[in-house]
Amino acid sequence: MNSKNLILTAALGSFLFAFTPITGTTKLKVKPEASKVEWYAEKVTGKHNGDVQLKSGTLEVENDQIVGGNFVIDMTTINTTDISGEYKDKLDGHLKSADFFDVDNHEVATYTITATKVLSDHPVYNTEITGDLTLKGKTLAISFPAKVEVRDDKIAAFGEMTIDRTKFDVKYGSASFFDSLGDKAIMDEFVMKISLGAKM
Repeated sequence: MNSKNLILTAALGSFLFAFTPITGTTKLKVKPEASKVEWYAEKVTGKHNGDVQLKSGTLEVENDQIVGGNFVIDMTTINTTDISGEYKDKLDGHLKSADFFDVDNHEVATYTITATKVLSDHPVYNTEITGDLTLKGKTLAISFPAKVEVRDDKIAAFGEMTIDRTKFDVKYGSASFFDSLGDKAIMDEFVMKISLGAKM
């Protein structure tokens, strides 16, 4: 699997009306019904994409900047969207199995923000977010650039993260661990794009 991003987005949509800066530390609740999580994966001979449901989350804001928070992904809802029928069902089942994300034993993945830093010179992103990603029972610190916008009691942000699945003990089909896979090899990195709608 080859990836370039894990994107964290709190979509503006109907959330953004009049602009009123948030002062002090404010906790905003992530709205699952206004959120979306998508994944993108590649192998030597092709690629697949799909989605998974966001379960819950919060974002903490101080002086119009994210300073903390977390979100929870329900890994039992892994769903492939680029194919259908029997092959889709087979792939969904395989991704949920112990070969990949072992959802029977690890039902959720979480990301907890531990630090943020203002990016003043980046042409797209205004914040660097650092946090702990827990996936398949393993936790690693991962940083990614994000664009954050705060309006009234709502928040919008999007960013990019690279995830190496093998560091979370997801090694099936990895040429880094198994020889002679040839065109059956699956790339080590994958993409998750996460849209979050959050408000007080």
